Amino acid sequence: MSKSATMKARPSAGGSAGAAAAPRANTNTKWMIAGGVVVVAIAGLIVLARPGAVAEPPAATVAAPVATTGAGAGQLTALRTKFNFGTVSMAAGKVTHRFAISNSGGAPLVIRKLYTSCMCTTAALVKNGKSSDAFGMPGHTPIPTIDEPLAPTDQAYINVVFDPAAHGPAGVGPIERVVTVENDAGQPLELEFTALVTP
Repeated sequence: MSKSATMKARPSAGGSAGAAAAPRANTNTKWMIAGGVVVVAIAGLIVLARPGAVAEPPAATVAAPVATTGAGAGQLTALRTKFNFGTVSMAAGKVTHRFAISNSGGAPLVIRKLYTSCMCTTAALVKNGKSSDAFGMPGHTPIPTIDEPLAPTDQAYINVVFDPAAHGPAGVGPIERVVTVENDAGQPLELEFTALVTP
């Protein structure tokens, strides 16, 4: 056998390295694709967890649209939209405040949903002496549709409970929280409260 024939039969060092790199590149590509699929799936779940992200099925009958402005429309209002608890001690436990709300418009409205901006806060609708379930932050607790009617001049309350110890030592300091009341008469009503949390 000649020297040149021997050299042709033996693969070069560069050729075997290229062959070994191909499966490694394939494995890396598969991991990158799998990671991308996981990220997209998580992002989709986050989007779906937001209140109102999933459209409700259409009603069997189509109702005429309700005007959201003018004297003939319902209008959800609050006597006060802001409240300051002042200094609140974690050791003292939960604190409560009631926001008075009413329909100051000329037509009925429906309170659709009620939720809070943080898991340390819950809110319940109180109407005619009866309280709804307490609702919290979307993603931490289910936020079902309430569908509670509120006739013109009707009054109700949003009972808010704040737990200053919910975040542990990291929760010390000033806080701001929002309770959102979605309704079918226009923009959601936002009720805000503040506090200075101490140990």
